[in-house]
Amino acid sequence: MGKLINGWFSETSPLWPGWALSLEIEETLYSRKSKYQEIDVYRTKSCGTMLVLDGVIQATEFDESGYQEMLTHIPIFAHSNPERVLVIGGGDGGILREAAKHSSVKEIDICEIDEDVINVSKKFLPSMACGFSDPRVSVHIMDGSEFIKNRQQYYDVIIVDSSDPVGPAETLFKHSFYEGMKTALRPGGMIATQAESIFFHKDIVKSLINIAKTLFPVYGYAVTLVPTYPGGNIGICIGSLGNDVKTPSRQPDKTMKEKLKYYSPEIHRAAFVLPAFGKDLFN
Repeated sequence: MGKLINGWFSETSPLWPGWALSLEIEETLYSRKSKYQEIDVYRTKSCGTMLVLDGVIQATEFDESGYQEMLTHIPIFAHSNPERVLVIGGGDGGILREAAKHSSVKEIDICEIDEDVINVSKKFLPSMACGFSDPRVSVHIMDGSEFIKNRQQYYDVIIVDSSDPVGPAETLFKHSFYEGMKTALRPGGMIATQAESIFFHKDIVKSLINIAKTLFPVYGYAVTLVPTYPGGNIGICIGSLGNDVKTPSRQPDKTMKEKLKYYSPEIHRAAFVLPAFGKDLFN
């Protein structure tokens, strides 16, 4: 996992063997182990403040919009009238910030297992954690797979902003969890989950696509660019009980456009265009 040597943080992992991403560090702002994982926050030379969990980069101020905006706005804009949104994981608050930009949304629940991630993000990443200040947000500190069991046919959109499938996030990549999310959706509802990289994690991506294909009449896999993630990209697995996931049902208004750094209706559609080897994962 990640190591700090001679002022450089290098991220390594068994999930991407033989590779490392290195960033120059100016200052360690926080380093402590929570009940669930090691939490580190660094001030980097080129990417602003960076959140790291168990040695793996979760977000930097430099490129978080490519992840937060796409994981949020693809499902919410694909839905015709989203009113209730659930975020599982996402303790940095970035997904909440983006979901709150939708005026149709009346209720936003977040279920985060590690309260320390929330508290640390509020202190060191206020540009993301500002999402917690929206009055529509309710915070639940517990396991997301357990939380959804008591929310049958309740949500229009469920977004899973998880870390990699090791440690506390491992259960969020299993068929049973996806089944639970499906039962928590209202008619026409959608899910969107962090779905790893088509370059490094083909087996994981194929498994998630097969799960979505089994459970949802409409499904898809989108790719977004995040330079500080392995390979500079990350995938989003989408499942829908209604609308086509690849086409926005609504458009951002002028006010929202001014607040967006990455998402647009054009990139929404383009994100589902995969390279040839990516298409093969659907077979």
